[in-house]
Amino acid sequence: MPTRVCCCCSALRPRYKRLVDNIFPEDPKDGLVKADMEKLTFYAVSAPEKLDRIGSYLAERLSRDVVRHRTGYVLIAMEALDQLLMACHSQSIKPFVESFLHMVAKLLESGEPKLQVLGTNSFVKFANIEEDTPSYHRRYDFFVSRFSAMCHSYHSDPEIRTEIRIAGIRGIQGVVRKTVNDELRATIWEPQHMDKIVPSLLFNMQKIEEADSRIGPPPSPSAADKEENPAVLAENCFRELLGRASFGNMNNAVRPVFAHLDHHKLWDPNEFAVHCFKIIMYSIQAQYSHHVIQEILGHLDACKKDSPRVRAGIIQVLLEAVAIAAKGSIGPTVLEVFNTLLKHLRFSVELEANDLQAGSTGNANVDTSSKDSDEKMVQNAVIQTIGFFGSNLPDYQRSEIMMFIMGKVPVFGTSTHTLDISQLGDLGTRRIQIMLLRSLLMVTSGYKAKTIVTALPGSFLDPLLSPSLMEDYELRQLVLEVMHNLMDRHDNRAKLRGIRIIPDVADLKIKREKICRQDTSFMKKNGQQLYRHIYLGCKEEDNVHKNYELLYTSLALITIELANEEVVIDLIRLAIALQVIEIRTMEAPYFLPEHIFRDKCMLPKSLEKHDKNLYFLTNKIAESLGGSGYSVERLSVPYVPQVTDEDRLSRRKSIVDTVSIQVDILPNSIPSDDVVSNTEEITFEALKKAIDTSGMEEQEKEKRRLVIEKFQKAPFEEIAAQCESKANLLHDRLAQILELTIRPPPSPSGTLTITSGHAQYQSVPVYEMKFPDLCVY
Repeated sequence: MPTRVCCCCSALRPRYKRLVDNIFPEDPKDGLVKADMEKLTFYAVSAPEKLDRIGSYLAERLSRDVVRHRTGYVLIAMEALDQLLMACHSQSIKPFVESFLHMVAKLLESGEPKLQVLGTNSFVKFANIEEDTPSYHRRYDFFVSRFSAMCHSYHSDPEIRTEIRIAGIRGIQGVVRKTVNDELRATIWEPQHMDKIVPSLLFNMQKIEEADSRIGPPPSPSAADKEENPAVLAENCFRELLGRASFGNMNNAVRPVFAHLDHHKLWDPNEFAVHCFKIIMYSIQAQYSHHVIQEILGHLDACKKDSPRVRAGIIQVLLEAVAIAAKGSIGPTVLEVFNTLLKHLRFSVELEANDLQAGSTGNANVDTSSKDSDEKMVQNAVIQTIGFFGSNLPDYQRSEIMMFIMGKVPVFGTSTHTLDISQLGDLGTRRIQIMLLRSLLMVTSGYKAKTIVTALPGSFLDPLLSPSLMEDYELRQLVLEVMHNLMDRHDNRAKLRGIRIIPDVADLKIKREKICRQDTSFMKKNGQQLYRHIYLGCKEEDNVHKNYELLYTSLALITIELANEEVVIDLIRLAIALQVIEIRTMEAPYFLPEHIFRDKCMLPKSLEKHDKNLYFLTNKIAESLGGSGYSVERLSVPYVPQVTDEDRLSRRKSIVDTVSIQVDILPNSIPSDDVVSNTEEITFEALKKAIDTSGMEEQEKEKRRLVIEKFQKAPFEEIAAQCESKANLLHDRLAQILELTIRPPPSPSGTLTITSGHAQYQSVPVYEMKFPDLCVY
């Protein structure tokens, strides 16, 4: 009787339950019953409305088996779910998916690694299925959290630990693929999800041998081959994630990278940080590169109070990102990059100057040597980044950057620069000058302009030459090197290295072209300015060998790139003025560069009694040039540098400056009782002396004599400059007079004016007209 009752009850059970029960064998080792599984699949496809109930019943059995640790039956249930999921594609699959995900979640929550891996594999299969319609209510928050936790597994067994981490990475990859293909894909890009996904991937990408060694021996190669290596798998997933990022969610994927690198202190050393951002820059779409650069710049600003090594690490990462972005589209961030870098360069120099000042005051708590070297590391990183970025820009943008950097260089006595140096002091200001000129040197490297006017416009040439008047040989060297970068358009500099006598210039195989009209006009306008700086640069007392070598190269480059007949004459005049000849080799070798620039060079006590044959002879040079067709009239005029406003930009203190300072200070430094009044009493004798004109004739004669002497002995350039200034003043006055005279007077009948192409008459009432006094009676 009980047997009959059981059979009767079994027959009354729903068919889908009987079909589900039949797929489970008595012994789980036998595996899934294939024949009954085919019947269940056919039933589910024929009656898709039953999928929900089938899924619920399978989930009920699986939950019971998980609790009872009946792993064999759990494996069979998940296999059946996978087959049903792959076989059924209809609208009714949505409720079944919910049951499926519920069962996957149960497996992931279990503490058994085998079940966690099983649930992950099932989820990955589900993620690869494309659903016909989107699911607006489904969320994957639990799976993101659980897979991220699996990525950080610290299981005691190295092989199991690696297996769990790989499962976590594959699970994250499945979530990304599923949500990106879904209509609600924006949810995965929310910060709360990215803050879990990105660090989990980075954790497995970085080298964690040290962390693994604390727990146990590293996994064997068989447990993690190349295809199942956590680092490789995480990197591929990270690339896929970034490749799917759009304009609106790019920043959410990048910002967690900074948090991870900060938390694990991976900026110093920064090999892994550089590796991460190379992956980012190569994985994202090229038009989004400037977003990443802006994020790096923002993080650099946020870390300006961190150690110099950290800031240097961030700047080096910026260099790598810029190197990749410069090949594509950088967008509007060009000036922002340079502005931020120059701001941090100034900040680093300021910190360095403060540390040096603290060290000089005897503060024992400040280790100036290490901080100084660390700040130099930051400064070098900034300069390298500026130079690399600038050298990869197109010429039109590079010209703008050259002007931008030059506008930041502080020059004493002027306020044209835009960089705040109020907190730097003299030492810090000198340091920032050198750093900015080094940056400019790197930006101009490789710059080839068709005309010298393009490379050295007046707005750039004048501030560039200003530091060459300063009493700092290193600044003068940098200015000359920048000039060489811009002048040497045919790469002749390497052939001109070393100050030496060249018997046959043809052996150098100099490359040159015929000077163009624009270059000729440039030399007419700026030639005297260039000669002046070379002349004054040669006379600096603190010059070292490199200064003279650079000045020599400057003369050679001007001769090669910019010299016509007039320029050649001017250069020879300059050389005669400088004296830097065959007789010298025999009688006075210390006049030759090969001897004078040696470390141990014997010099005579006096140079006044030397024979004239040792010096450049103007008449001999004039004969040689005249035979070649040159005009040598100006060769007999000695070269004298023009006096310009640039002299006031240098830091040299003249006697006039000293006297003016004393005059300002003297009245305040003497007690008021002892101050002697300098006012002169006005008397009849004083008035008589004032109106006496007996000495006026002698003064006029002396004035005429000086004018005649000036026109006889002064250089032509000086006379021409003075006459030009007077002519300009006269021209301005004449222009004002002509403007007043050619303007017709107002007339009551009206004045003809043309406005927008139409003639109009504007009348003026008689009572408003202004007449000269002679016309009014």
